[in-house]
Amino acid sequence: MKFTPLHRALGSAPSPLTDELLDAAINAGVRETDDLDWKSELPPIKGLPQSDVPKDIAAMANAGGGMIIYGVEESQKSATGRKDTGEFTEGHERAYRSAAVSAISPPVFGLDIYRLGTDPLAVAVVIPASVDGPHLIYRNDYFGAPIRNDADTVWMRERQIEAMYRARFDERRRSSEAIDALYDEAAAGRDTDQRAWFVAVARPRIPALLARPDRDKARAIFERAEAVTLRFSKNSGVHPLENVDRLNPRPGLRRWVAVNTATSGQQLWREAWAEAHHDGSVTLAAAVGAHRKSFDGNLEGWEVESRGIECGISDFTALIRAVAETQNLDEYEVRVGIEWTGKQPLQILTVDNTGRTYDGVSNPLRKFTPVRTSLNAAGTDNDFHQEVYRLAEDSVNQGGITYLHTIFEPTQEKDS
Repeated sequence: MKFTPLHRALGSAPSPLTDELLDAAINAGVRETDDLDWKSELPPIKGLPQSDVPKDIAAMANAGGGMIIYGVEESQKSATGRKDTGEFTEGHERAYRSAAVSAISPPVFGLDIYRLGTDPLAVAVVIPASVDGPHLIYRNDYFGAPIRNDADTVWMRERQIEAMYRARFDERRRSSEAIDALYDEAAAGRDTDQRAWFVAVARPRIPALLARPDRDKARAIFERAEAVTLRFSKNSGVHPLENVDRLNPRPGLRRWVAVNTATSGQQLWREAWAEAHHDGSVTLAAAVGAHRKSFDGNLEGWEVESRGIECGISDFTALIRAVAETQNLDEYEVRVGIEWTGKQPLQILTVDNTGRTYDGVSNPLRKFTPVRTSLNAAGTDNDFHQEVYRLAEDSVNQGGITYLHTIFEPTQEKDS
């Protein structure tokens, strides 16, 4: 479900964005506001980055997000009728999205673009709220920061730009503190003096506000994550999501918890816990030390197979992707770590050519350095796969391991 400025202007509840909703807004003579802009014609695809499109997008992003609708005629800022935009091709859409990235600094990602109706056709562009303002527009040697002022686009003054930079830096500090607190909570109570634990947490840059998924939606999220993880990893190794109760998540504090199902003595080495929070945050904790190495024996608590880390990262990022799809989120801040407090140095193990566990290239680690990154959970499958692969590489490289064995290498897309 979507809740856009069009819904707000009509007093409608969250619902799909439809042609009927646009007609209702026109019949009501809805006026332009700081987050709603009527335009009668689409910008031409040629020279689109040099048009007013980047300025319009940046102005909305700097004002907290908004919506531009092409194919609506207006008088005195009020909608009066429809005007067919003509065909809006995939090439036109790519050029539009490219302008939001290449002609604005910092780029504006996550545009939602909708084609409404057929004859006449309208195009609606939803610009998300941004925590990276001010977004600047460059024209040769000059730059400026546009912003919406009611129904008009104006240029920010120096004090406004200063205040927005300060807000950006404050948000980054608060975001870092929030994800560290989430990590500490996920790591708390684990027997890290006996065996190493994989702990991973993610928090959306802009948390979900309207979403409060029920049990059925939570169940669908965990089931969806199980399918997503197999897009970029093998169905081998110890996947944490195989060891949690995905079908019967339990309620927690503003979250749903998939509890550990590896509870018997012979299975406890596979212990795992996963959470999907109402605000879009995700946590995963899984025992990765002391895994089974043979029918009657286990690795030591400080010995961690690199494949176990890969499976953890694959499942964790798949859970991010599943939550983001459900709650319409995009950018996430991520922290991944291995927690071990025993006396022996931590060792990350790989496998040799025969598939046997091998420690000949391992770097003994007194402490695993947490890996921090940002993920665009709304990107294309290949782009997301690239980010997952890099996260896994960073995680195993510090243990002396070069190659991944569970996560597939992503396809390198050629420049067109």
